[in-house]
Amino acid sequence: MVAWRTNNGSVAVLGGVRTPFSKAGTDMRQLALTDLARAVMRETLHRVGWPAGRVDEVVLGNVVMPADAANPARVAAVQAGVPAQVPALTLQRNCASGMEAVAYAASSIHTGQAQIVLAVGAESMSNIPILFPEETLEPMARLAKAKTWSQKLGALAAFRPRHFRPVPAIVQGLTDPLCGLIMGKTAEVLAQEFSITRRDQDEFALESHRRAARAVEQRHGGDHVVTVYVGDHFDPVTADNGPRPNQTMEALARLRPVFDRRDGTVTVGNSCQITDGAAAVLIADEEVARAQGLEVLGHIRAYATTAHDPMRMGLGPVHAIAQVLRMTGLTLGDIELFEINEAFAAQVLACIRAMGSDSFCREQLGHGPALGDLPLERLNVNGGAIALGHPVGATGARIVLDLLMEMRRRDLSLGIASLCVAGGQGTAILLERN
Repeated sequence: MVAWRTNNGSVAVLGGVRTPFSKAGTDMRQLALTDLARAVMRETLHRVGWPAGRVDEVVLGNVVMPADAANPARVAAVQAGVPAQVPALTLQRNCASGMEAVAYAASSIHTGQAQIVLAVGAESMSNIPILFPEETLEPMARLAKAKTWSQKLGALAAFRPRHFRPVPAIVQGLTDPLCGLIMGKTAEVLAQEFSITRRDQDEFALESHRRAARAVEQRHGGDHVVTVYVGDHFDPVTADNGPRPNQTMEALARLRPVFDRRDGTVTVGNSCQITDGAAAVLIADEEVARAQGLEVLGHIRAYATTAHDPMRMGLGPVHAIAQVLRMTGLTLGDIELFEINEAFAAQVLACIRAMGSDSFCREQLGHGPALGDLPLERLNVNGGAIALGHPVGATGARIVLDLLMEMRRRDLSLGIASLCVAGGQGTAILLERN
């Protein structure tokens, strides 16, 4: 477990932006990971009004690092106009990578190692590679080494159809080698354990789409979504394309289970969408921000990352939120707004039920009584990843930014953002506005 808290008001979030979130293979498929990260880096610095040369470090959360940019934080930062003298670091903690970037930045400031850090999360899931089977390597190597036509023909003759059967890297990446289950199957485990029905999940998914559509209609949160431009004609991408305003229970009910086709309840409709996107926030020492006359959006008060059974990885937010509350002396009822990433409807519903369970909290958290009830009206109020999508490296930064923006709109003081993490981990961050 890693956990820390700051002195009240010592670590400030000055502002941030995110790109639209687009389903993989659609609007932003031509943009590389570094393109997405560069866009939010540049725009965040511009909107806050902070010179790129006065940033102490840039840190990027990313899961699938591209082969042509081994440290994409460095590549994107320099391309965004950050001087070459400013260091940059790429972090990876699976789905929590974007939040880990925020936490790293806050910790650096809290410990006095830095004063201003640009924290980013980004993922281009459109560009996750397709892999060839390992047995393809030998004939490929023979072909590459062949010098004469006879050698080349001999190498080509060794190929078989099975050598060209691609393996989607995303499928491998979403399968946990520790428990042997793809992520959707871990959601099925929780659905059974907590008696979460297919209807429960579809109703939760439908509400995610309704809330996201309502937020667009009422223009909640749109002011921090930055337009990106794609292709030779610089076609603008201005909005998320995942939310479905006309989604219905009937349409969701027609979808077949994906991960357990016989007895399962998890479908593509009640799971997060595979998406491209990026988000960034600028984090500063409070005294420096005030001295420079900069507006403060909110403060980072505490952070925790915890670990537990990989087969029940979706319960990570329960463990991490419990640790944040324990450190700060707060209760679940003190928190006015929550963001819990919607990897799967079953997973979020399981978290809510676990928090309200005396036996779970006593046996799994050593907490005694239950953490308490988490009302749905305080959770993911503008929709979550089921509607918006989940670019895995970006979501942690996105939910921190979205939560702070909504806390400002509602004039609320305390909020928690949290994610489950593949491999059996959880992260949570406590945000404060005063």
